[in-house]
Amino acid sequence: QVQLVESGGGLVQAGDSLRLSCAASGRTFSVYALAWFRQAPGKEREFVAGITWSGRTTSYAVSVKGRFAISRDNGKNTVYLQMNSLKPEDTAVYYCAANTDNTLPRGPGSYDYWGQGIQVTVSS
Repeated sequence: QVQLVESGGGLVQAGDSLRLSCAASGRTFSVYALAWFRQAPGKEREFVAGITWSGRTTSYAVSVKGRFAISRDNGKNTVYLQMNSLKPEDTAVYYCAANTDNTLPRGPGSYDYWGQGIQVTVSS
C-alpha cells in the first residue's frame, strides 16, 4: 500500500513559478513510476508529467514540455514538479499518482495509487 500526499500548491500570477511535492509512504516507493495529473473544472483528468523509478525516463504533456520538470528523490520518498512560466490555463487540481508497473501511460485508469490533490491557481 502506498499513500501519497501533495503539497506546494497555491495562487500565483502568470509567469511565476511553483514547485509541487508529493511525499509517499510505503517501502516500495522507489520501484514505482510516478506521475502528475491535473483536472480543471468541467474537464477530464489529464496527464502532465511522469518519471520511472530510476529517474532516467521522463514524459511530458505537450502543453507543459519545456516549462515543467519532474524529478524524484527515492531517499526522501518524494517526487517533485517544478512549474515555470505558469499560465492561467495551468489552473487545476494537481494529483500525484503511482504506477506499480513502472511505466508511464497517459490514462489515469492505469495508475494504482492517488493523492488527494492540491489546487494550483494562476491569475492573469
